[in-house]
Amino acid sequence: MNLKKLDLHGLKHHEVSIKVENFVLLNQNSLPIEIVCGKSQKMIDIVINVLNQIECEEYFIKDFGSVIIRKI
Repeated sequence: MNLKKLDLHGLKHHEVSIKVENFVLLNQNSLPIEIVCGKSQKMIDIVINVLNQIECEEYFIKDFGSVIIRKI
């Protein structure tokens, strides 16, 4: 299965929240989707914070800094 992906490499921390929120909401009918954060704990924390704010019901952190969203 090919997941729709948002790759955050190259983005600055202050750009991430809006990108993640838009990506998740625009692709909520195509779940599961993947957000590639890389190894930056700060980037992962920002993504998780956004997912919690939009009340995402089911996600998990995959090895190598990716977050898979299964249910919103």
